[in-house]
Amino acid sequence: MVTVPQKRAVVAELQEVHQLSERTSCELVDLHRSVARYAPLRSDPPDLIERILAIAAERPRFGYRRIHRMLLREGFVINRKRVLRIYQQLHLQVRRKKRKQAARASRLPKVTPTLVNEGWSMDFMSDTLVDGRSLRIFNVVDDCSREAVAMEVGNSTPAAVVIRALERAIEERGCPAWLTCDNGPEFTSNALDAWAYARGIELRFIRPGKPQENAYVESFNARVRDELLNQHCFRDLAEARTLVENWQHDYNNVRPHGSLKDLTPSEFAARLQEEGYPSSCTGQPTACLKPLDPTPVG
Repeated sequence: MVTVPQKRAVVAELQEVHQLSERTSCELVDLHRSVARYAPLRSDPPDLIERILAIAAERPRFGYRRIHRMLLREGFVINRKRVLRIYQQLHLQVRRKKRKQAARASRLPKVTPTLVNEGWSMDFMSDTLVDGRSLRIFNVVDDCSREAVAMEVGNSTPAAVVIRALERAIEERGCPAWLTCDNGPEFTSNALDAWAYARGIELRFIRPGKPQENAYVESFNARVRDELLNQHCFRDLAEARTLVENWQHDYNNVRPHGSLKDLTPSEFAARLQEEGYPSSCTGQPTACLKPLDPTPVG
């Protein structure tokens, strides 16, 4: 697809090199003469272009919408369409994979979380180190605030590792009412079942072959894959843990989240707490639940 600036450049070349008239040149490239004569009234400030380039270099998988949100958070007063125009002129477009068309199927109604720490979702991701050794990441996400509660990195993650990671998260945040997970062997183990029973936590298993029922952590996994794992090669386990920890902090405290009205997960959780909603449970699932404003988020 030929853009208008490219057509203007062709018109200028036809006039200068081939000595054609403006009318003839515009007819050849199918461009109106008034559009060919148009000159922008103002130019883009260099600091804005430099900042867009810096954000795109730092976060190569961000599209223009997320770059626009980052600019607004940094104090720039700029329209989204202007960011799109500069984004396209700088050829920063991100290639998107075409999703395979799937048949429509009925789904169970999703339970919308109303409180921070009301429910967590957990899942595993797999990757490899440079030397070919396997790498697994155990992710836990708060269903309400979308915070990355835990990201445990290891060569293997048995049920004991899962329990230790959950215990550390509970010490920092409090105990959730339920945990949503798939039917992996680590989650269906007797050890995790006994631990959850002792803690008073309900384990909610999704149906086999229905990852959409664990949508919060699946969406989080996609962000981890796209913005972290696909951007780095891990030389060893220590480097992987450092990069994952840094990315988790950035995700929770810096990166704006579209479904949270462009707030970061930590900002959204803090806002709920300011409005008087409890930030954690005490181990009794129904003791701390309180209805939230039904206005949808995002």
